[in-house]
Amino acid sequence: MSGPILIFDSGVGGLSVVAPMRQRLPDAALVYACDNAMLPYGTRPDAWLVERILAVCEAAVSVSGCSVLVVACNTASTLALDALRARLAVPVVGTVPAIKPAAVLSRSRHIGLLATSATVSRPYTDRLIEAFAAGCRVTRVAADPLVREAERVLAGDAPDPDVIRAVTAPLWQQQDLDTVVLGCTHFPLLKERISAAAPRTIQLVDSSDAIAKRTVQVMGVAALRRERDRCLATGPDARLVRAVAAFDFAEPQLLTVG
Repeated sequence: MSGPILIFDSGVGGLSVVAPMRQRLPDAALVYACDNAMLPYGTRPDAWLVERILAVCEAAVSVSGCSVLVVACNTASTLALDALRARLAVPVVGTVPAIKPAAVLSRSRHIGLLATSATVSRPYTDRLIEAFAAGCRVTRVAADPLVREAERVLAGDAPDPDVIRAVTAPLWQQQDLDTVVLGCTHFPLLKERISAAAPRTIQLVDSSDAIAKRTVQVMGVAALRRERDRCLATGPDARLVRAVAAFDFAEPQLLTVG
Protein backbone atom coordinates (compact mmCIF):
# COMPACT_ATOMS: atom_id res chain seq x y z
CA MET A 1 0.00 0.00 0.00
CA SER A 2 1.20 3.52 -0.72
CA GLY A 3 1.96 5.82 2.17
CA PRO A 4 3.08 9.42 2.73
CA ILE A 5 6.59 10.79 2.31
CA LEU A 6 8.31 10.84 5.71
CA ILE A 7 10.82 13.66 6.23
CA PHE A 8 13.14 13.28 9.22
CA ASP A 9 15.48 15.71 10.96
CA SER A 10 16.79 16.29 14.45
CA GLY A 11 14.90 19.59 14.62
CA VAL A 12 13.16 21.98 12.23
CA GLY A 13 15.97 22.19 9.68
CA GLY A 14 14.38 19.56 7.49
CA LEU A 15 11.49 21.93 6.89
CA SER A 16 13.79 23.64 4.38
CA VAL A 17 13.14 20.76 1.96
CA VAL A 18 9.34 20.96 2.24
CA ALA A 19 8.83 23.72 -0.33
CA PRO A 20 10.80 22.00 -3.13
CA MET A 21 9.16 18.69 -2.18
CA ARG A 22 5.68 20.18 -2.55
CA GLN A 23 6.70 21.91 -5.76
CA ARG A 24 7.76 18.63 -7.35
CA LEU A 25 5.02 16.54 -5.69
CA PRO A 26 2.14 18.93 -5.01
CA ASP A 27 -0.42 16.20 -4.31
CA ALA A 28 1.69 13.92 -2.10
CA ALA A 29 1.01 13.59 1.63
CA LEU A 30 3.94 14.47 3.90
CA VAL A 31 4.78 13.55 7.48
CA TYR A 32 7.49 15.54 9.24
CA ALA A 33 9.30 13.77 12.09
CA CYS A 34 11.83 15.43 14.36
CA ASP A 35 13.82 14.29 17.35
CA ASN A 36 13.49 17.63 19.10
CA ALA A 37 13.92 16.01 22.52
CA MET A 38 17.57 15.29 21.69
CA LEU A 39 18.53 18.42 19.74
CA PRO A 40 21.25 19.17 18.70
CA TYR A 41 22.72 16.12 17.00
CA GLY A 42 25.90 17.75 15.70
CA THR A 43 27.84 17.60 18.98
CA ARG A 44 26.81 14.12 20.20
CA PRO A 45 28.99 10.95 20.08
CA ASP A 46 28.80 8.93 16.87
CA ALA A 47 27.85 5.59 18.43
CA TRP A 48 25.01 7.16 20.40
CA LEU A 49 23.77 9.01 17.34
CA VAL A 50 23.60 5.91 15.15
CA GLU A 51 21.49 4.03 17.68
CA ARG A 52 19.25 7.02 18.31
CA ILE A 53 18.69 7.76 14.62
CA LEU A 54 17.83 4.13 13.93
CA ALA A 55 15.38 4.03 16.83
CA VAL A 56 13.60 7.29 15.97
CA CYS A 57 13.37 6.57 12.25
CA GLU A 58 12.15 3.03 12.83
CA ALA A 59 9.40 4.34 15.14
CA ALA A 60 8.44 7.10 12.70
CA VAL A 61 8.29 4.73 9.74
CA SER A 62 6.04 2.39 11.70
CA VAL A 63 3.66 5.12 12.89
CA SER A 64 3.48 6.95 9.55
CA GLY A 65 3.19 3.95 7.22
CA CYS A 66 5.36 5.88 4.79
CA SER A 67 6.35 4.93 1.26
CA VAL A 68 9.82 6.52 1.53
CA LEU A 69 12.01 8.03 4.26
CA VAL A 70 13.83 11.27 3.50
CA VAL A 71 16.66 11.90 5.96
CA ALA A 72 16.79 15.70 5.75
CA CYS A 73 19.77 15.94 8.06
CA ASN A 74 23.39 16.02 6.96
CA THR A 75 24.70 14.70 10.28
CA ALA A 76 22.33 11.73 10.27
CA SER A 77 22.95 10.99 6.59
CA THR A 78 26.74 11.06 6.75
CA LEU A 79 26.67 8.81 9.79
CA ALA A 80 23.71 6.42 9.63
CA LEU A 81 22.45 6.19 6.05
CA ASP A 82 23.81 2.70 5.38
CA ALA A 83 22.49 1.41 8.70
CA LEU A 84 19.04 2.83 7.99
CA ARG A 85 18.91 1.23 4.55
CA ALA A 86 19.91 -2.11 6.05
CA ARG A 87 17.29 -1.86 8.83
CA LEU A 88 14.24 -0.44 7.04
CA ALA A 89 12.02 -1.94 4.35
CA VAL A 90 11.23 1.42 2.68
CA PRO A 91 13.58 3.36 0.37
CA VAL A 92 15.78 5.90 2.16
CA VAL A 93 16.87 9.18 0.58
CA GLY A 94 19.82 10.88 2.25
CA THR A 95 21.20 14.39 2.37
CA VAL A 96 24.81 15.25 1.63
CA PRO A 97 26.55 18.63 1.42
CA ALA A 98 26.22 20.15 -2.06
CA ILE A 99 29.96 19.94 -2.75
CA LYS A 100 29.56 18.87 -6.39
CA PRO A 101 27.33 21.77 -7.59
CA ALA A 102 29.39 24.25 -5.58
CA ALA A 103 32.59 23.12 -7.29
CA VAL A 104 30.89 23.56 -10.67
CA LEU A 105 29.64 27.06 -9.81
CA SER A 106 32.84 28.43 -8.28
CA ARG A 107 34.93 30.55 -10.62
CA SER A 108 37.76 31.09 -8.14
CA ARG A 109 37.94 27.36 -7.30
CA HIS A 110 37.76 28.24 -3.62
CA ILE A 111 34.58 27.15 -1.86
CA GLY A 112 33.42 27.19 1.74
CA LEU A 113 31.62 24.48 3.67
CA LEU A 114 29.39 25.76 6.47
CA ALA A 115 28.15 22.77 8.48
CA THR A 116 27.91 21.26 11.94
CA SER A 117 31.14 20.10 13.57
CA ALA A 118 30.09 16.48 12.96
CA THR A 119 29.59 16.97 9.21
CA VAL A 120 32.70 19.11 8.77
CA SER A 121 34.97 16.40 10.18
CA ARG A 122 33.18 13.32 8.83
CA PRO A 123 35.17 10.93 6.54
CA TYR A 124 32.10 10.91 4.27
CA THR A 125 32.65 14.62 3.69
CA ASP A 126 36.32 13.99 2.92
CA ARG A 127 35.29 11.52 0.23
CA LEU A 128 32.78 13.98 -1.29
CA ILE A 129 35.49 16.61 -1.58
CA GLU A 130 37.97 14.16 -3.07
CA ALA A 131 35.42 12.93 -5.60
CA PHE A 132 33.81 16.20 -6.69
CA ALA A 133 36.06 19.11 -5.63
CA ALA A 134 39.57 17.75 -5.97
CA GLY A 135 40.60 20.82 -7.97
CA CYS A 136 39.19 23.24 -5.40
CA ARG A 137 40.37 24.65 -2.14
CA VAL A 138 37.71 23.97 0.51
CA THR A 139 37.52 26.05 3.68
CA ARG A 140 35.52 24.18 6.31
CA VAL A 141 33.77 26.06 9.11
CA ALA A 142 31.92 24.37 11.98
CA ALA A 143 28.76 26.40 12.56
CA ASP A 144 26.82 24.59 15.29
CA PRO A 145 25.40 27.83 16.80
CA LEU A 146 23.49 28.49 13.56
CA VAL A 147 21.26 25.48 14.26
CA ARG A 148 19.77 27.27 17.25
CA GLU A 149 19.44 30.51 15.31
CA ALA A 150 17.46 28.73 12.59
CA GLU A 151 15.24 27.16 15.23
CA ARG A 152 14.62 30.64 16.64
CA VAL A 153 13.54 31.95 13.23
CA LEU A 154 10.90 29.29 12.78
CA ALA A 155 9.68 29.80 16.32
CA GLY A 156 8.94 33.42 15.41
CA ASP A 157 11.93 34.96 17.18
CA ALA A 158 14.64 37.13 15.65
CA PRO A 159 18.02 35.45 15.19
CA ASP A 160 21.08 37.08 16.73
CA PRO A 161 22.99 38.84 13.92
CA ASP A 162 26.13 38.91 16.08
CA VAL A 163 26.13 35.12 16.28
CA ILE A 164 25.70 34.81 12.51
CA ARG A 165 28.50 37.29 11.85
CA ALA A 166 30.87 35.62 14.31
CA VAL A 167 30.26 32.10 13.02
CA THR A 168 30.61 33.00 9.34
CA ALA A 169 33.56 35.40 9.76
CA PRO A 170 36.25 32.77 8.94
CA LEU A 171 34.72 32.39 5.47
CA TRP A 172 34.89 36.06 4.62
CA GLN A 173 38.55 36.24 5.64
CA GLN A 174 39.28 34.15 2.54
CA GLN A 175 39.41 36.85 -0.11
CA ASP A 176 39.02 34.61 -3.17
CA LEU A 177 36.23 32.42 -1.75
CA ASP A 178 33.14 32.90 -3.92
CA THR A 179 30.79 29.98 -3.15
CA VAL A 180 29.54 28.54 0.15
CA VAL A 181 27.87 25.17 0.71
CA LEU A 182 25.13 25.32 3.34
CA GLY A 183 25.91 21.85 4.67
CA CYS A 184 23.11 21.62 7.23
CA THR A 185 19.42 21.65 6.38
CA HIS A 186 18.88 24.26 9.08
CA PHE A 187 21.08 26.79 7.31
CA PRO A 188 18.93 27.57 4.22
CA LEU A 189 16.44 29.00 6.73
CA LEU A 190 19.09 31.67 7.41
CA LYS A 191 20.15 32.20 3.79
CA GLU A 192 19.24 35.90 3.59
CA ARG A 193 20.90 36.62 6.91
CA ILE A 194 24.09 34.75 5.95
CA SER A 195 24.22 36.73 2.70
CA ALA A 196 23.80 39.95 4.68
CA ALA A 197 26.74 39.02 6.91
CA ALA A 198 29.04 38.59 3.90
CA PRO A 199 31.13 41.62 2.91
CA ARG A 200 30.74 40.77 -0.79
CA THR A 201 28.44 38.81 -3.07
CA ILE A 202 28.68 35.09 -2.37
CA GLN A 203 26.89 32.16 -4.01
CA LEU A 204 25.08 30.03 -1.42
CA VAL A 205 24.33 26.43 -2.41
CA ASP A 206 22.17 23.87 -0.61
CA SER A 207 20.76 20.40 -1.30
CA SER A 208 17.01 20.98 -0.86
CA ASP A 209 15.90 20.68 -4.49
CA ALA A 210 18.26 17.78 -5.14
CA ILE A 211 16.65 15.92 -2.22
CA ALA A 212 13.18 16.47 -3.67
CA LYS A 213 14.31 15.38 -7.12
CA ARG A 214 15.86 12.19 -5.77
CA THR A 215 12.71 11.43 -3.77
CA VAL A 216 10.66 11.54 -6.98
CA GLN A 217 13.06 9.03 -8.54
CA VAL A 218 12.94 6.41 -5.78
CA MET A 219 9.63 6.63 -3.97
CA GLY A 220 7.20 4.67 -6.14
CA VAL A 221 3.62 5.62 -5.22
CA ALA A 222 2.87 8.06 -2.40
CA ALA A 223 -0.43 8.70 -0.66
CA LEU A 224 -2.39 11.74 -1.82
CA ARG A 225 -2.65 14.72 0.48
CA ARG A 226 -6.26 14.88 1.71
CA GLU A 227 -5.87 17.16 4.72
CA ARG A 228 -3.13 19.00 6.59
CA ASP A 229 0.16 17.13 6.60
CA ARG A 230 1.15 15.45 9.86
CA CYS A 231 4.04 16.04 12.24
CA LEU A 232 5.65 13.66 14.75
CA ALA A 233 7.95 14.85 17.54
CA THR A 234 9.80 13.12 20.37
CA GLY A 235 9.05 15.87 22.88
CA PRO A 236 6.49 18.61 23.55
CA ASP A 237 7.55 22.08 22.41
CA ALA A 238 5.32 25.12 21.91
CA ARG A 239 7.89 26.69 19.62
CA LEU A 240 7.82 23.60 17.38
CA VAL A 241 4.04 23.89 17.09
CA ARG A 242 4.44 27.38 15.64
CA ALA A 243 7.29 26.36 13.35
CA VAL A 244 5.51 23.46 11.67
CA ALA A 245 2.24 25.39 11.42
CA ALA A 246 4.06 27.94 9.25
CA PHE A 247 4.63 25.08 6.77
CA ASP A 248 1.00 23.95 7.00
CA PHE A 249 1.58 20.89 9.17
CA ALA A 250 -0.88 19.89 11.87
CA GLU A 251 0.04 20.16 15.54
CA PRO A 252 2.79 17.63 16.37
CA GLN A 253 1.87 14.22 17.72
CA LEU A 254 4.14 12.69 20.34
CA LEU A 255 6.38 9.96 18.88
CA THR A 256 7.30 7.26 21.38
CA VAL A 257 10.75 5.78 20.83
CA GLY A 258 11.36 2.36 22.30
